[in-house]
Amino acid sequence: MLIQVLGTGCAKCTQLATRAEEAARMAGIDYSLEKVTTIDEIVSFGVMTTPTLVVDGKVLCTGNVPSVEQLVTMFRQ
Repeated sequence: MLIQVLGTGCAKCTQLATRAEEAARMAGIDYSLEKVTTIDEIVSFGVMTTPTLVVDGKVLCTGNVPSVEQLVTMFRQ
């Protein structure tokens, strides 16, 4: 699973990356995490709000930081 966190490096973006890694470990998922930080790359996903979580090319959430438990649920769907 490719987990991408889109954001310029703000506190919420960092928090989302940390929670996404924790959730992936809790769910027992084999994953790699990539931080997408340039505006051009972020816009190429069709989003204008950060942080944004993308899993295997699909935008799962944008503009907020879900709890670890919510992320585990998202990853298992």
